[in-house]
Amino acid sequence: MPSETIGRVSALRASNKNNKNAGVFGYLASLAWLVASTALAAEPPIFGFGRPATAEEIAALDIDIKPDGKALPPGSGSVAEGESLYNAHCKVCHGEKGAGGPNDRLVVESPDEAFPDAADADAWQRRTIGNYWPYATTLFDYIRRSMPMNLPGSLETEEVYALTAYLLHLNHIIDADAVMDANSLPKVRMPAYGRFVPDDRLDHREVH
Repeated sequence: MPSETIGRVSALRASNKNNKNAGVFGYLASLAWLVASTALAAEPPIFGFGRPATAEEIAALDIDIKPDGKALPPGSGSVAEGESLYNAHCKVCHGEKGAGGPNDRLVVESPDEAFPDAADADAWQRRTIGNYWPYATTLFDYIRRSMPMNLPGSLETEEVYALTAYLLHLNHIIDADAVMDANSLPKVRMPAYGRFVPDDRLDHREVH
């Protein structure tokens, strides 16, 4: 047999061998995919760990306070009580009497400090409780859930009312002898009350 013919036969045999190998690898890959797909389909729709939250656990988190004061808890706190609590828990972040600390300024510089102008790029730096927050009840809600920063949720109800009273007083909103509770706090009218309105677009129901 001529040498060139032998070469063609050898090449043909090698080609057939490669095709067979490719076919085997393709078959194995398809089989692996089928096995993996079957295993995934057999998995339950949940991860299978954890447990349903108890009623007590849900209640501990379901503590948000609406603008009208709905769900405010029993208890009360005065401005004087709030001052000592503020110095113990809040001054390190927010400064003496609510200003001058490393974190947000909480108190207006004067009773007539204007509402921050949205056209001003630095307006966020001038947002305080006294000129920007529309509801006094939000102050209670936020302090109770989020403060102090290093131990949120650790304050007692009376302490939260007291801190709320003190900060409202520092912002020239309530008198020094005022006491805040579930009855008096919702009645406090904030200077920025009229600056926020319900979103009346048809595809939204939240307050912005």
